[in-house]
Amino acid sequence: MLRTIVFSWEYPPRVVGQLSGYVKALTAKLAANKVNVNVVTYDDRLTGETCENSGVKTVRVTNPVKTHVGVLTWVLTLNQEIERAAANIYYSANKKLDLIDVFDWHFIPAAITLKNGLGIPFVYSVESLEDHRSPAGNSSYNMAIKSIEWLGFYEAKKVTAKSEWMKNELIRLYSVPEEKIAIIPSTSESWIQEVLKVYRTIMEDKKNER
Repeated sequence: MLRTIVFSWEYPPRVVGQLSGYVKALTAKLAANKVNVNVVTYDDRLTGETCENSGVKTVRVTNPVKTHVGVLTWVLTLNQEIERAAANIYYSANKKLDLIDVFDWHFIPAAITLKNGLGIPFVYSVESLEDHRSPAGNSSYNMAIKSIEWLGFYEAKKVTAKSEWMKNELIRLYSVPEEKIAIIPSTSESWIQEVLKVYRTIMEDKKNER
């Protein structure tokens, strides 16, 4: 059975934008396709482990550091809790974990640590880019976020985008190799099968590297 962890900085009941609903639908569909799915996410009030009716297991953590000057410090201090929760899942599953799917840049540092420390490959699933969120942002703050995005693209085994336009932006802005990017529109009828195809490619590559 394929075993995966999905990292998302928002997940129901915490809804900030469209990502929350997308990840909810994705993980439910993965579980319906016999994938062992764990979600590691953030919630400032609801913490701990739950098992949903779909079979998806969810771990919600909060940030142990309560005072921040911006989203960057919030993200970097929260990542240690994301790492801890993911490592607990890894060891409780007897180290049988195939990959991590990371949505947006927020938990890329945790994914890279787990990749290099435990040998767990990850997918970087792109929702947006800092150049699009802050088109005129060239401050050190913006550059730090862009650097995390760049490192994520470099370290990820595969990158997924929802459109040809986003794929072209990844190539233009970050020089991501075209063969590393998979386009998976969420409106496609074969959406979940395309996600599974990416996962299986990573599993096959991991097997061949042993």
